[in-house]
Amino acid sequence: MTAQTRTEIAELLTRHGLTPAHHLGQHFLADPNIIRRIVTVAAVGPGGSVVEVGAGTGTLTRALAETGARVRSYEVDTRLRPILAETLGGIDVDLRFEDISRVDLAATLDGSDWAMVANLPYNVGTPVVLDALRRATQIARFVVMVQKEVARRFVAAPGSAAYGLPSVVTAIHATSSVVFTVPPQVFYPPPRVESAVVAMDRVAAPSHSERAIELARAGFGQRRKMLRGSMASVVDDPVALLEAAGIDPTSRAEELSAADYLRLAER
Repeated sequence: MTAQTRTEIAELLTRHGLTPAHHLGQHFLADPNIIRRIVTVAAVGPGGSVVEVGAGTGTLTRALAETGARVRSYEVDTRLRPILAETLGGIDVDLRFEDISRVDLAATLDGSDWAMVANLPYNVGTPVVLDALRRATQIARFVVMVQKEVARRFVAAPGSAAYGLPSVVTAIHATSSVVFTVPPQVFYPPPRVESAVVAMDRVAAPSHSERAIELARAGFGQRRKMLRGSMASVVDDPVALLEAAGIDPTSRAEELSAADYLRLAER
Protein backbone atom coordinates (compact mmCIF):
# COMPACT_ATOMS: atom_id res chain seq x y z
CA MET A 1 0.00 0.00 0.00
CA THR A 2 1.32 3.43 -0.94
CA ALA A 3 0.08 6.61 0.73
CA GLN A 4 0.77 10.25 0.05
CA THR A 5 3.07 12.11 2.42
CA ARG A 6 2.49 15.67 3.62
CA THR A 7 5.06 16.91 1.10
CA GLU A 8 3.44 15.00 -1.74
CA ILE A 9 -0.03 16.32 -0.88
CA ALA A 10 1.27 19.89 -0.69
CA GLU A 11 3.00 19.51 -4.06
CA LEU A 12 -0.10 17.90 -5.59
CA LEU A 13 -2.34 20.75 -4.48
CA THR A 14 0.15 23.40 -5.57
CA ARG A 15 0.55 21.82 -9.00
CA HIS A 16 -3.22 22.02 -9.48
CA GLY A 17 -3.41 25.56 -8.07
CA LEU A 18 -5.42 24.53 -5.00
CA THR A 19 -5.33 25.17 -1.26
CA PRO A 20 -7.29 23.27 1.43
CA ALA A 21 -10.76 24.73 1.96
CA HIS A 22 -11.17 25.75 5.59
CA HIS A 23 -14.95 26.05 5.28
CA LEU A 24 -15.10 22.38 4.21
CA GLY A 25 -13.01 21.23 7.16
CA GLN A 26 -10.32 19.83 4.86
CA HIS A 27 -7.37 18.22 6.64
CA PHE A 28 -5.89 15.59 4.34
CA LEU A 29 -4.54 12.46 6.01
CA ALA A 30 -0.87 11.97 5.15
CA ASP A 31 0.49 9.03 7.12
CA PRO A 32 0.83 5.48 5.70
CA ASN A 33 0.79 3.85 9.13
CA ILE A 34 -2.47 5.54 10.15
CA ILE A 35 -4.09 4.64 6.84
CA ARG A 36 -2.94 1.04 7.22
CA ARG A 37 -4.40 0.89 10.74
CA ILE A 38 -7.75 2.28 9.59
CA VAL A 39 -7.98 -0.26 6.77
CA THR A 40 -7.05 -3.07 9.17
CA VAL A 41 -9.66 -2.03 11.72
CA ALA A 42 -12.28 -1.76 8.97
CA ALA A 43 -11.56 -5.40 8.04
CA VAL A 44 -12.75 -4.93 4.47
CA GLY A 45 -11.71 -7.00 1.49
CA PRO A 46 -12.90 -8.86 -1.62
CA GLY A 47 -16.68 -9.12 -1.65
CA GLY A 48 -17.08 -6.25 0.80
CA SER A 49 -18.65 -2.86 0.14
CA VAL A 50 -17.31 0.43 1.50
CA VAL A 51 -18.78 3.91 1.48
CA GLU A 52 -16.23 6.66 2.09
CA VAL A 53 -17.09 10.26 2.94
CA GLY A 54 -14.54 12.81 1.81
CA ALA A 55 -12.22 11.33 -0.80
CA GLY A 56 -9.83 14.27 -0.41
CA THR A 57 -6.69 13.58 -2.42
CA GLY A 58 -7.56 9.89 -2.65
CA THR A 59 -4.98 8.27 -0.41
CA LEU A 60 -7.41 6.40 1.88
CA THR A 61 -9.73 5.77 -1.08
CA ARG A 62 -6.96 4.00 -2.94
CA ALA A 63 -5.94 1.94 0.10
CA LEU A 64 -9.53 0.76 0.56
CA ALA A 65 -9.89 -0.16 -3.11
CA GLU A 66 -6.61 -2.07 -3.03
CA THR A 67 -8.14 -4.49 -0.49
CA GLY A 68 -10.43 -5.74 -3.26
CA ALA A 69 -13.55 -4.20 -1.72
CA ARG A 70 -16.08 -2.29 -3.77
CA VAL A 71 -15.65 1.39 -2.87
CA ARG A 72 -18.10 4.24 -3.30
CA SER A 73 -16.56 7.55 -2.32
CA TYR A 74 -18.32 10.90 -1.91
CA GLU A 75 -16.50 14.21 -2.31
CA VAL A 76 -18.19 17.61 -2.18
CA ASP A 77 -15.23 19.64 -3.49
CA THR A 78 -15.33 19.47 -7.28
CA ARG A 79 -11.98 21.30 -7.42
CA LEU A 80 -10.40 17.97 -6.50
CA ARG A 81 -11.71 16.24 -9.61
CA PRO A 82 -8.42 16.45 -11.58
CA ILE A 83 -6.36 15.42 -8.55
CA LEU A 84 -8.53 12.36 -7.96
CA ALA A 85 -8.42 11.48 -11.65
CA GLU A 86 -4.65 11.41 -11.25
CA THR A 87 -4.31 9.65 -7.89
CA LEU A 88 -7.03 7.08 -8.52
CA GLY A 89 -6.02 6.32 -12.09
CA GLY A 90 -6.42 2.63 -12.86
CA ILE A 91 -8.36 2.00 -9.64
CA ASP A 92 -12.00 0.89 -9.76
CA VAL A 93 -13.80 3.39 -7.50
CA ASP A 94 -17.36 4.71 -7.73
CA LEU A 95 -16.45 8.37 -7.16
CA ARG A 96 -19.39 10.73 -6.69
CA PHE A 97 -19.03 14.50 -6.42
CA GLU A 98 -22.00 15.10 -4.15
CA ASP A 99 -22.68 16.70 -0.79
CA ILE A 100 -23.10 13.73 1.55
CA SER A 101 -25.45 15.74 3.77
CA ARG A 102 -27.92 15.77 0.86
CA VAL A 103 -27.53 12.10 -0.04
CA ASP A 104 -30.11 9.58 1.14
CA LEU A 105 -27.76 6.66 1.81
CA ALA A 106 -30.64 4.44 2.87
CA ALA A 107 -32.12 4.82 -0.60
CA THR A 108 -28.90 4.61 -2.61
CA LEU A 109 -26.90 1.79 -1.00
CA ASP A 110 -27.78 -1.60 -2.42
CA GLY A 111 -27.67 -4.85 -0.51
CA SER A 112 -26.36 -5.00 3.04
CA ASP A 113 -23.19 -5.26 5.15
CA TRP A 114 -21.62 -2.03 3.97
CA ALA A 115 -18.85 -0.40 5.97
CA MET A 116 -18.47 3.35 6.30
CA VAL A 117 -14.75 4.12 6.43
CA ALA A 118 -13.73 7.75 6.37
CA ASN A 119 -11.55 10.59 7.50
CA LEU A 120 -14.64 12.68 8.07
CA PRO A 121 -14.50 16.42 7.38
CA TYR A 122 -14.74 18.17 10.74
CA ASN A 123 -17.78 20.20 9.80
CA VAL A 124 -20.04 17.23 8.93
CA GLY A 125 -18.76 14.30 10.98
CA THR A 126 -21.39 14.13 13.71
CA PRO A 127 -24.56 14.57 11.59
CA VAL A 128 -23.31 12.18 8.88
CA VAL A 129 -22.65 9.37 11.35
CA LEU A 130 -25.82 9.88 13.38
CA ASP A 131 -28.02 10.03 10.30
CA ALA A 132 -26.42 6.89 8.87
CA LEU A 133 -26.86 5.06 12.17
CA ARG A 134 -30.53 5.96 12.30
CA ARG A 135 -31.49 5.47 8.65
CA ALA A 136 -28.90 3.64 6.56
CA THR A 137 -29.28 0.18 8.04
CA GLN A 138 -27.26 -1.27 5.17
CA ILE A 139 -24.14 0.05 6.93
CA ALA A 140 -23.15 -2.61 9.43
CA ARG A 141 -19.79 -1.19 10.53
CA PHE A 142 -18.37 2.29 10.90
CA VAL A 143 -14.68 3.12 11.18
CA VAL A 144 -14.46 6.89 11.13
CA MET A 145 -11.92 9.49 12.10
CA VAL A 146 -13.32 12.56 13.82
CA GLN A 147 -12.17 15.20 16.27
CA LYS A 148 -11.21 13.60 19.57
CA GLU A 149 -13.90 15.57 21.36
CA VAL A 150 -16.53 14.24 18.94
CA ALA A 151 -15.25 10.70 19.39
CA ARG A 152 -15.72 11.02 23.15
CA ARG A 153 -19.32 12.14 22.63
CA PHE A 154 -20.10 9.09 20.51
CA VAL A 155 -18.89 6.63 23.16
CA ALA A 156 -19.66 8.56 26.37
CA ALA A 157 -21.46 6.93 29.30
CA PRO A 158 -24.32 8.52 31.29
CA GLY A 159 -23.15 11.07 33.82
CA SER A 160 -19.92 11.95 32.01
CA ALA A 161 -19.19 15.45 30.73
CA ALA A 162 -19.21 14.31 27.09
CA TYR A 163 -22.53 12.47 27.36
CA GLY A 164 -25.31 13.86 25.20
CA LEU A 165 -27.73 13.12 22.38
CA PRO A 166 -25.00 11.70 20.07
CA SER A 167 -24.10 9.22 22.84
CA VAL A 168 -27.71 8.06 23.14
CA VAL A 169 -28.18 7.66 19.38
CA THR A 170 -24.94 5.72 19.10
CA ALA A 171 -25.75 3.43 22.03
CA ILE A 172 -29.21 2.64 20.63
CA HIS A 173 -27.85 1.63 17.24
CA ALA A 174 -24.35 0.27 17.84
CA THR A 175 -21.62 -0.89 20.12
CA SER A 176 -18.77 1.58 19.88
CA SER A 177 -15.24 2.26 21.03
CA VAL A 178 -12.38 4.67 20.43
CA VAL A 179 -9.74 2.55 18.71
CA PHE A 180 -6.82 4.98 18.70
CA THR A 181 -6.05 8.69 18.76
CA VAL A 182 -4.33 10.60 15.98
CA PRO A 183 -2.00 13.60 16.42
CA PRO A 184 -2.40 16.78 14.33
CA GLN A 185 0.93 16.43 12.54
CA VAL A 186 -0.22 13.49 10.39
CA PHE A 187 -2.55 15.81 8.44
CA TYR A 188 -2.01 18.46 5.81
CA PRO A 189 -2.69 21.08 6.96
CA PRO A 190 -2.54 20.05 10.63
CA PRO A 191 -5.71 20.83 12.60
CA ARG A 192 -5.55 22.55 15.97
CA VAL A 193 -6.98 19.54 17.78
CA GLU A 194 -6.31 15.83 18.12
CA SER A 195 -8.40 13.33 16.23
CA ALA A 196 -9.53 9.79 17.01
CA VAL A 197 -10.73 6.75 15.12
CA VAL A 198 -14.03 5.32 16.34
CA ALA A 199 -15.34 1.86 15.47
CA MET A 200 -19.06 1.09 15.64
CA ASP A 201 -20.82 -2.19 14.98
CA ARG A 202 -24.53 -1.98 14.30
CA VAL A 203 -27.02 -3.71 16.60
CA ALA A 204 -30.69 -4.23 15.88
CA ALA A 205 -32.59 -1.21 17.20
CA PRO A 206 -36.14 -1.66 18.50
CA SER A 207 -39.08 -0.22 16.59
CA HIS A 208 -39.55 2.58 19.14
CA SER A 209 -35.97 3.86 18.85
CA GLU A 210 -36.99 7.09 17.08
CA ARG A 211 -39.39 7.93 19.90
CA ALA A 212 -36.57 7.31 22.38
CA ILE A 213 -34.34 9.73 20.44
CA GLU A 214 -37.16 12.31 20.40
CA LEU A 215 -37.42 12.08 24.19
CA ALA A 216 -33.64 12.33 24.59
CA ARG A 217 -33.53 15.35 22.27
CA ALA A 218 -36.14 17.11 24.38
CA GLY A 219 -34.21 16.32 27.55
CA PHE A 220 -30.84 17.45 26.26
CA GLY A 221 -32.40 20.47 24.58
CA GLN A 222 -32.96 21.88 28.07
CA ARG A 223 -30.38 19.88 29.98
CA ARG A 224 -30.33 22.20 32.99
CA LYS A 225 -33.97 21.40 33.61
CA MET A 226 -35.31 18.35 35.38
CA LEU A 227 -36.88 15.84 33.01
CA ARG A 228 -40.36 16.60 34.30
CA GLY A 229 -39.93 20.04 32.75
CA SER A 230 -37.74 19.41 29.71
CA MET A 231 -39.96 16.61 28.39
CA ALA A 232 -43.16 18.61 28.69
CA SER A 233 -42.90 19.65 25.04
CA VAL A 234 -43.15 16.05 23.78
CA VAL A 235 -45.08 14.28 26.57
CA ASP A 236 -48.54 15.21 27.88
CA ASP A 237 -47.79 14.08 31.46
CA PRO A 238 -44.03 13.65 31.85
CA VAL A 239 -44.20 13.00 35.58
CA ALA A 240 -46.58 10.08 35.12
CA LEU A 241 -44.47 8.67 32.28
CA LEU A 242 -41.22 8.91 34.23
CA GLU A 243 -42.70 7.40 37.38
CA ALA A 244 -44.28 4.54 35.40
CA ALA A 245 -40.83 3.73 34.02
CA GLY A 246 -39.27 3.85 37.48
CA ILE A 247 -37.34 7.06 36.78
CA ASP A 248 -37.20 9.97 39.21
CA PRO A 249 -38.94 12.98 37.55
CA THR A 250 -36.30 15.26 39.07
CA SER A 251 -33.57 13.49 37.09
CA ARG A 252 -31.81 15.30 34.29
CA ALA A 253 -31.15 14.14 30.75
CA GLU A 254 -27.50 13.17 31.30
CA GLU A 255 -28.45 10.74 34.08
CA LEU A 256 -30.46 8.43 31.81
CA SER A 257 -28.93 5.68 29.70
CA ALA A 258 -30.04 4.75 26.20
CA ALA A 259 -31.89 1.82 27.76
CA ASP A 260 -33.79 4.26 30.01
CA TYR A 261 -34.89 6.33 27.01
CA LEU A 262 -35.98 3.17 25.20
CA ARG A 263 -37.98 2.11 28.26
CA LEU A 264 -39.72 5.48 28.32
CA ALA A 265 -40.48 5.24 24.59
CA GLU A 266 -42.22 1.89 25.05
CA ARG A 267 -44.90 3.45 27.27
